[in-house]
Amino acid sequence: MSLAGKKIGPCDACLSCKKTGECHIEDDFQTIFDKMVKADGIILSSPVYCGSATPQIKAIIDRAGYLSGAKGRVFENKVGGPLVVGRRAGQNFTYPQLLFIFLHQGMIVPGSTYWNIAFGREKGEVDQDEEGLKTARKFAEKMIWIITKIKE
Repeated sequence: MSLAGKKIGPCDACLSCKKTGECHIEDDFQTIFDKMVKADGIILSSPVYCGSATPQIKAIIDRAGYLSGAKGRVFENKVGGPLVVGRRAGQNFTYPQLLFIFLHQGMIVPGSTYWNIAFGREKGEVDQDEEGLKTARKFAEKMIWIITKIKE
């Protein structure tokens, strides 16, 4: 699911979700959160903007983390991981920004042939990064394999 065109406000750390089990901010977050909860696997992906993840994906991470905790760690033992696209630099910071929510939530993060990072600036340019695409494919294959094993 793409966040393009979605309105996702930042977490205000009010902790009302701990009392109500819901986030009080009215935007597109709840629909995305519900899909994450239903999913067997989750990949969070972001381009590198000024050396870090986009504000929208960071808002998803923060709010999903708080709300998951309020609801009893709903992502525990799900499979997932990050995928980052960078032009030149910042990917080694952005990758752990996305990775840490999976570890914090007790999720299973499969490995690949390298970190899940690809390079490109303009639309479609990442298609030329053969190693990045190979890494992403191997990561997806490993996710599917683990999800299949868990469901057996």
